[in-house]
Amino acid sequence: RSVCAGDGAQGCYVPARCFSVEKFCRHFGHLDKSLLPLFAVLNGNDYIDLAALEVFFSKVRWPRGCAAGSGGGWLAQFAERTEALDNVLKYLKKHQREEIRELLCTSMEDYTPSDVNLEDFFLNGQYECEAARKADVPQWVRDALAKGKLAPFVSDALILRSTFLHVQVENMQRPSAHSTALPIRQVIYGLLLKVSQNTEAVSPSKQTSELPVVREFDRLQKTLKKTFVQAASLPTDFCDGHCPLDKLTEMPMSRRQMLLLETLGVKMSFLESIPSHLQLPVAVTCYWIRCSEPKVKLHQLKALLLVIVAGELHRITNDPDPTVLHTEDDGIAYNEFLKWKEKKLQSKDFDLDAAHSFCQWQCCLQMGFYLNQLLCAPLSEPDLSRLYSGTLVHRLYQELKSTPSVENLFSLSPKMTQLYQVMLNTVES
Repeated sequence: RSVCAGDGAQGCYVPARCFSVEKFCRHFGHLDKSLLPLFAVLNGNDYIDLAALEVFFSKVRWPRGCAAGSGGGWLAQFAERTEALDNVLKYLKKHQREEIRELLCTSMEDYTPSDVNLEDFFLNGQYECEAARKADVPQWVRDALAKGKLAPFVSDALILRSTFLHVQVENMQRPSAHSTALPIRQVIYGLLLKVSQNTEAVSPSKQTSELPVVREFDRLQKTLKKTFVQAASLPTDFCDGHCPLDKLTEMPMSRRQMLLLETLGVKMSFLESIPSHLQLPVAVTCYWIRCSEPKVKLHQLKALLLVIVAGELHRITNDPDPTVLHTEDDGIAYNEFLKWKEKKLQSKDFDLDAAHSFCQWQCCLQMGFYLNQLLCAPLSEPDLSRLYSGTLVHRLYQELKSTPSVENLFSLSPKMTQLYQVMLNTVES
């Protein structure tokens, strides 16, 4: 929403404000710039437990005009960080001081200025990351990460060997929704960590120790759980016994597509009747139906496909691109859909199991999307913003249970009716 159209060759831009460190420091009475990391940590700008510092905040005498607890004006009296830190710690009990010192110093390290030349990145699109270079990350991966063509999930798995799986609105009594997409993640790890089936041939007895693992953080009911997940060994017909990550872009597209579809358990022949930009979400939906637990209900599947159709109808009726054609029927169908959305829902019951199932689909789509990106898009990338709406999918699911005719919501558009039927037939076959 913040993107503005520029004049002439300037292209688009995002309005931004330039803040001055010097002016910020003067606001607190000439606070030394070297004390800003401590200022940030004391003000709770980090994920640290500040309970022990409550004593400091309650005992320190704040300068006149300085808001209690802000710390900026109080810190301004010190010339350098060590002196300021010692004066913070003296308010604490002696047995706490070294532990809190270490905690504060560790947190302040995060504020060490980066040596990355951001000017080069914004002006020339060039980005050099020393950590990635030291980790022997291929140049094409570094470039893709810098341009947002690969997700941070990939760099976390590749460099840190650790990933964090975010919790959604799901049934906490059931296994994490991410568990459904585990086999997809294992293939991603296998690609990143260069695992082939020849690894097993070296010594079957050493197979477990040979295969690299990634540490995943997920939930177990309502608690955080750490699990070590083995990377999948890749089929030999994909990588001929070896699969260097730096050569992945040179691999024939047919092989990369084969690995993606084999992971999702779908054949390309099943997807040929689907528009190219929807082939990946349909393939993921096939995987979801096969792997989810509990099993997907028909109303859930239909609701999800209707949401995809709604997104497609919105695309063709609102796209300013003159090459995207739509008929008068499409416009009428879209207007009728908008009228339907304005009607009040008869039942407002929230189905937690349905929510859990839709969360599983989103997890599968996320990892399927990441795998497709890592394989350099053997299937067209879909517009994710048009694929899913939680509010809409839950409403459709509720209404399909009581009013099956909602399935014909887009019947005024022959094109959308056909798309829905083709997708339904594909995922049910």
